[in-house]
Amino acid sequence: MTSRSTEQASASGGGRPPHPDHLGHVIFITAAAAMGGFLFGYDSSVINGAVVAIRDRFDVGSGTLAQVIAAALIGCALGAATAGRIADRIGRIRCMQIAAALFTASAIGSALPFALWDLALWRVIGGFGIGMASVIGPAYIAEVSPPAYRGRLASFQQAAIVIGIAVSQLVNWGILNLADGDQRGKVGGFEAWQWMLGVMVVPAVLYGLMSFVIPESPRFLISIGRDADAKKVLAEVEGSGVDLEARAAEIEHAMRSEHKSTFRDLLGGRFAFLPIVWIGIGLSVFQQLVGINVIFYYSSSLWQSVGIDPTSSFLYSFTTSIINIVGTVIAMIFVDRLGRKPLALIGSVGMAVSLAFAAWAFSYKEGTGDNITMPDTQGTVALVAAHSFVLFFALSWGVVVWVLLGEMFPNRIRAAALGVAAAAQWIANWVITVTFPTLSDWNLSGAYVIYAVFAALSVPFILKWVPETKGKALEEMG
Repeated sequence: MTSRSTEQASASGGGRPPHPDHLGHVIFITAAAAMGGFLFGYDSSVINGAVVAIRDRFDVGSGTLAQVIAAALIGCALGAATAGRIADRIGRIRCMQIAAALFTASAIGSALPFALWDLALWRVIGGFGIGMASVIGPAYIAEVSPPAYRGRLASFQQAAIVIGIAVSQLVNWGILNLADGDQRGKVGGFEAWQWMLGVMVVPAVLYGLMSFVIPESPRFLISIGRDADAKKVLAEVEGSGVDLEARAAEIEHAMRSEHKSTFRDLLGGRFAFLPIVWIGIGLSVFQQLVGINVIFYYSSSLWQSVGIDPTSSFLYSFTTSIINIVGTVIAMIFVDRLGRKPLALIGSVGMAVSLAFAAWAFSYKEGTGDNITMPDTQGTVALVAAHSFVLFFALSWGVVVWVLLGEMFPNRIRAAALGVAAAAQWIANWVITVTFPTLSDWNLSGAYVIYAVFAALSVPFILKWVPETKGKALEEMG
């Protein structure tokens, strides 16, 4: 048991952490906060259904289209970089409400653009909301979760993200069917792709409304001197058996003694950063360079580019999202049983093989424009390989990387190192997103060969440099 866990146990007056009196209410609070993760997944993936229509509506090439699709990532980086400071100044709840407002505005603006630059701007605004939600959701959940349930409740955020991805694909498929399989077909006076982007208003408004009925983080309340309110929240989420005075004092002491890590703390050695920081950057970069977001941003247009009709391509996008959920559940079950490194290695090998088969299948693509075909055998292999790739990613790197980044850094540099690693991930995500349309125009099979090579290179990277953190206390990381 860590020293922090010991303090929590002693604060409750016993050897075990207290349990909440109303676990259902705590789950509701966590689920409400995790709605930000749902919107994160939904907004990240919903553009998948509009790619072909946007290209046609604004008559743009692959390079320009990629910049519009990737515009959200600029907002993501800005939102993630500023969310922590905003939340420390005005509170976690107000930060969620700002994110919800940005999501809502982005959904309406993206659905009703009058020019391409206008659409890109709304994508950036939505991305800012994504960045904020990606930081605030996990932080808030950790701060309100009872110690006995913190691990399971923290998994709500990742589960919400993959569910958001799946729901966006299901909604896109439903709207496309209403439009008779035409992304630019009219439904209720608007084109199908406009509905796809606009429907996000519903979960965005729901997220905003739910933020008004959940309590503020006790950590923030104590930081601004509202100790009485903080104790009420602690009693609400941790149970009547907890010693509220001791818990409040513990939180206040922890906040005072925290070392605020800075960028300077990460520097050292011949290669600028400390070795452990480079390992974190490597994990983040490899997670993106295997091409996973190609599936979530471009899968519908990808399948159409190899001759599959639009309605079927949307259905396959939805099925890959379901596979993503299944893989995430598998990872949540086995990450503490098998360990981080074994699970990552299984995923790397599985992804490399799957991507290699996809590259082989796509090499049989024939024709141009609207007359593209692929032999039945290769078409089946491509579908199976794409689903297999998503499964192996989800059961390994999709979860393991975030677990490792949260555990592997020493306490004194954890916050700053996480910030650098997250920034590296957004940059790598942007690189993959903006290059795929051009790469696929050049040689779709070649693009997948590149992703397969990165998946293969991740194997020696894990074996040689990545530490195993299973069963270790955070204080042991040095």
